[in-house]
Amino acid sequence: MKYLLTLIAAGILFTGCKNESKIDEDKEAKTENTSEIAQKETESGTTTIDIQPISHATAVINWGEATFYLDPVGGAEAFEGMEKPDFILITDIHGDHMSAETLQAMDLEGVHVIVPQAVKDQLPEELNSVLRTLENGATTKVIDFYIEAIPMYNLPENPDAFHIKGRGNGYVVERNGQRLYIAGDTEDIPEMRNLEEIDIALIPMNLPYTMTVEDAADGVLAFAPKKVIPYHFRGKDGFADVEKFKTLVNEGNQDIEVEMLEWYPDRAE
Repeated sequence: MKYLLTLIAAGILFTGCKNESKIDEDKEAKTENTSEIAQKETESGTTTIDIQPISHATAVINWGEATFYLDPVGGAEAFEGMEKPDFILITDIHGDHMSAETLQAMDLEGVHVIVPQAVKDQLPEELNSVLRTLENGATTKVIDFYIEAIPMYNLPENPDAFHIKGRGNGYVVERNGQRLYIAGDTEDIPEMRNLEEIDIALIPMNLPYTMTVEDAADGVLAFAPKKVIPYHFRGKDGFADVEKFKTLVNEGNQDIEVEMLEWYPDRAE
C-alpha cells in the first residue's frame, strides 16, 4: 500500500512538472511571437501620419515623434496647443500659403523652413537664417526626412496664370519608405501623374485657382496613392464638390481610400 501511494505521488509530481514545463514553453513562444511582431513593425518602418487641418491649405502634420507645419497662416494663435515644428514647408507666395507675420510670431529656433526661391524673395530678411530654398526637382534632408520639391502649376502654361511653373513647390516627404505628397496649387500635371508609391496625397480642387474635381480625380487615378485627402477646395464661387470627387475616385479604383477632413471649421452645413 505504501509503495502504491509512493507511485501515485510520483505520477502527480511528474504530471505537474510536465504541465508547468508546457506553460513555460507557451509563455516563451508567446514572448517570441510578440518580439517577432514588434521586430517586423520596426523593420517595416510604418508610422502613423496624423494630419490636423488648420484651414484651407494649412495643417499640422505629426509623423511619429516628429512634427511639421504646412503653409502656416492665421497667426501664431492658430497653432496654440500644437507641438513645436521640426520643420515647416511653404508652397507658394499667395496669402493662403505664406504669412510673414505668422512666421515672425513663432519660435523658429532650430526650425528649418523649406521654401521656393520666390517665397524667400518676399519674406523679411530677418527670416533668412531659418530659410532653406528648394527648386523644382531638388531634394533636401531634414532630420531623417527626405523632401523633394515637385512642380505645381496651371494648365495651359500661360505667363499670366495664377501659378506658373517653377515658382512654387509641391512636396513629396519621405521617411522610412513612407511617402506623403502635398500637391500645392496645381492642376493635373504630368509630374503629379508620374508619381509612384505614394501613401497619402493632399490634392487641391478649386476654380479658377487649381483644377476641377473631375481633373483632380483623373490625376489621382493616374498615380494611385493608397489614400487621398481633398484640401484647398474653397474657390471663387464657394466649395468644390468633394463628395463627387470621392465618388469618381472610388468608381475608378476602389482600392484608393478617400478621407475627408475638416479644413473649414466655419463652413455652413
